[in-house]
Amino acid sequence: MSFSTFSKGFTANMFTSVENQFITKYLPQADGDAVRVYLYGLYLCQCSEEFDAATTAKLLRLSPEKLVEIYNFWEECDLVHILSRDPLFVEYLPVNASIGKPKPVKAEKYAEFNRELYKLLQKANKEFKPYEMQKILEFLENNPMEQQAFLLVAEYCVKKDGEKLSCSHILNKAAKLCRERKYTLEQAEKELADFNEHERDLSKIFSYLGIYRKVQESDYEFLNRWLNAGMQAETIFTVAKRLKKGSLTTVNAVLEELAEKNIYKAEDAEIYLAKRDELTAIVYAVAKRLGVKVQNPRPFAEEYAEKWLERGYDAASLNLIASFCMKLGYGFGEMDSLVDMLYRDGTVDGESVKTYCSARDKDFRLLQSLQAECGVLKKTQSALDMVAAWKSWNFSDAMIKEAAKRSANASAPLPYMNKLLSEWKREGVFTLSAIPENVSPHKNAVYQNEAAIAADMRGSRERYYASLREQALDRAEKMRKKASENDNFRKAESELKECEIALARAEVFDSEKLPDLRRTLEQIKERRKNALRESGIAEADLLPNYTCKKCSDTGFLKDGRMCDCYRPS
Repeated sequence: MSFSTFSKGFTANMFTSVENQFITKYLPQADGDAVRVYLYGLYLCQCSEEFDAATTAKLLRLSPEKLVEIYNFWEECDLVHILSRDPLFVEYLPVNASIGKPKPVKAEKYAEFNRELYKLLQKANKEFKPYEMQKILEFLENNPMEQQAFLLVAEYCVKKDGEKLSCSHILNKAAKLCRERKYTLEQAEKELADFNEHERDLSKIFSYLGIYRKVQESDYEFLNRWLNAGMQAETIFTVAKRLKKGSLTTVNAVLEELAEKNIYKAEDAEIYLAKRDELTAIVYAVAKRLGVKVQNPRPFAEEYAEKWLERGYDAASLNLIASFCMKLGYGFGEMDSLVDMLYRDGTVDGESVKTYCSARDKDFRLLQSLQAECGVLKKTQSALDMVAAWKSWNFSDAMIKEAAKRSANASAPLPYMNKLLSEWKREGVFTLSAIPENVSPHKNAVYQNEAAIAADMRGSRERYYASLREQALDRAEKMRKKASENDNFRKAESELKECEIALARAEVFDSEKLPDLRRTLEQIKERRKNALRESGIAEADLLPNYTCKKCSDTGFLKDGRMCDCYRPS
């Protein structure tokens, strides 16, 4: 014995630790007396006082024989080891100890269970081998699951697997419920009802995706994850229906994308996915025409296609622009810059885009044909601008080709051609027969590169047209100042602005006021017109009176073509 011990007061304040595995695994299948004996014996293990079996049985109001019977039960469970039966001496073992001896299973305890299980197996035309039946009974011995709950699990597996039913599937399903602490018939019914409902949902998803296998356990994890994230079942069906093929992993990727956009309802998902499909189709169509390989269309759709559609471009127009860009070796970024330029010039509707691309295509073909006369030329946007400028100078294709012939030996053919054609323009030479003999710029002269020439031309043109626009705006501003000297005009102008604001607000918040406001607006406009008449000013005088009505003094028409008034310098 040890030389030291606890006092009675000390031991009275100590705790008796009970392993959780005992509570979850063994306590449910033991009766009250067995639990009392186990716990009291566990308490006595740490007491210094001597208690014999007879004293313990008397304190627990049990007979000595009943005490031995109970410890025999706990020994079968591998929780104790009986070292001596007369006198009784018991050694407590850890709950997770693995002694390794088979536990005797009382046949009468599972007689009814075995009959019900055999009935279920007959429905599946299945017969388990003796060792498989032994595994099932050992499972029930070692786990607190009710027999009826286990039978419900077996019935579920029979319906699900049919002739492919296996003992391992039943045991795995029952073990899963035990890990989730679902031991009773009621708990198993609720869990399997959810499984059946989810199985129908998964089967529906499988049909949309063209998956022809049976639902597996791992499939439920996907569905539970989606539902727990807040996705509606109809939203999941919508995604699968649109995909038409793929796997649950594919569906998961789309649902994660929807979650990023805070889209959980089916109707919202339908709208988003329709738009997504439209953008994806445009990205792939444009990429095909550009000769660009796209693996993931989403970033291209978000950065380019979505912006293009918002600006009013349709798929046909974008395909035309992409076909033109392909000839220049452009990718998505360069095409986006071109679309920006077209948008600023007002070239948006299908007809204007078609006209622009047709005109540029002619310029491109002419530029290609010039190579036969003067050698390889770079096919760039600035080169095409130069060709368009030459045409606007009223030079025919034949004259431009003649200029190309004469630039064949020049180190920079395009700048040489530009110099030659500009001289012919100044001298009024527009036909082949009018070209003077032995008169041309020196071929060894150094000329600006095509980009610099194009920039100079563009700057000169912009200054010219800016001056015209400024003159028109100044005239309009002077007339407005003159009109503002009239008190009636100033008052009507102020009331007109207030009425327009009120009208816009009413269109959104109070449509009943619209008729009265529209009548008031017409009255104000009439008073404003009378005030202008008093000052000898017409309504049109308040607007810029551009020199060229076709292009509003910009040099370019809305469809991107150069205006008749176009001049580069």
